[in-house]
Amino acid sequence: MIETQRLLLRSWREADRPPFAAMSADPEVMRHLGGAVDRAASDAVIDRLTASERDHGHTFWAVERKEDGALLGFCGLRRGGHPGTGVTDELEIGWRLARHAWGQGYAREAAGASIAWGWANRGDARIAAWTVPANTASWGLMLRLGMVHRAELDFDHPAFAPGHPLSRHLVYTIDRPA
Repeated sequence: MIETQRLLLRSWREADRPPFAAMSADPEVMRHLGGAVDRAASDAVIDRLTASERDHGHTFWAVERKEDGALLGFCGLRRGGHPGTGVTDELEIGWRLARHAWGQGYAREAAGASIAWGWANRGDARIAAWTVPANTASWGLMLRLGMVHRAELDFDHPAFAPGHPLSRHLVYTIDRPA
């Protein structure tokens, strides 16, 4: 578990499924991720993230607000990427928050703590993140975290047809501090 001033980043629990499903059904939250999904698809995400933590010791953890125990979304690190792209085996930082949690600094707080955890617990030389060009909030956070756009790693997402608005992905990285 990672603890920050306001947040807990922790393993997923069964009780997280309903609020995560509600967040995943919100078209605004899912706008840059292919659209809202149903409960079965949302549960499958939690299942994959739980398996990732079991297999690798880290994942996109559940983000809980300490003040009231509310699930705000997820943030953390996972190994992966997309086969056939320049990010196939990157240590990826990612986040997704419910709309009610936007604009309050939670994503930056959780992402900063996740990066610090990565440097302390993983041997990777860098951490990467990616998003679509239209997702200015995400790539803006990447910049605020000290990440740098790596145009040579940008890729077309294999889940979307060429030319689709969600196909092109920008890649940002941050190098391990000296």
